[in-house]
Amino acid sequence: MAKISLSEGEIDYLLIDGAAELPPLVLLHEGLGCIAMWRRFPHRLAEMTGRRVLAYSRYGYGYSSAAQLPRRVDYMHVEALQVLPELLRRLELREPVLVGHSDGASIALLHASVFPVAGLALLAPHVFVEDITLAGIEAARQSFASGELERQLALFHRDPRTVFEGWSGVWLSERFRGWNIEECLVNIHCRALLLQGDGDEYGTLAQLDAIRLGMRGVAVQHCLDDCGHSPHLQQPERALGLVAGFITQLTDAASRVPELQ
Repeated sequence: MAKISLSEGEIDYLLIDGAAELPPLVLLHEGLGCIAMWRRFPHRLAEMTGRRVLAYSRYGYGYSSAAQLPRRVDYMHVEALQVLPELLRRLELREPVLVGHSDGASIALLHASVFPVAGLALLAPHVFVEDITLAGIEAARQSFASGELERQLALFHRDPRTVFEGWSGVWLSERFRGWNIEECLVNIHCRALLLQGDGDEYGTLAQLDAIRLGMRGVAVQHCLDDCGHSPHLQQPERALGLVAGFITQLTDAASRVPELQ
């Protein structure tokens, strides 16, 4: 992995080489994630699509520079509209396909509502707060207090306690209860793939329905059987096949030339 200095500190990133003439794939991790927690997903996606693939750890995650805590209610807006554009400019990556998971999927939607993208592949996205989400985070808090989740996160993050408290603290705060980004969807015109597990402990299919009905571009959704909140880890072959197939369709659609009348 490499490091790059941005305006607020250093970011760890992984950039896998691929076809420079095609839009790159940019992976945006979940609220407790980082580069390493994608496991083999970035490499497999690069192999299956032939594209450049960028994965990075946001401020406060993995071994990137620390984030300012407590997190602001609009922390995902900051990531989508300030940090990600700066990173893409510095790495000279233009109009990517954004592949986001959970918080990362929400960040992808916010970015796509303002900046041009070639497509969106969203795994377990959130556009509003649900009771099931808060219950799932409360359960995660109990697991962290017992030491189990902290031990797991310590394998991937320099400071697992700060990672967990920064994420759970804002989501469980009263000020975050009204968080809702549905209004941004009308400004999204690209194609989108929406994936969610049938056993997702952090959200319902109402999230996917809201995105599909709210955005201007065509969105296709899939509910994966025997799958929780992380389709790329719990159903990796199915998730990879759907994401890679979606990206291939984007390439095919972009290469079609309208017939002359």
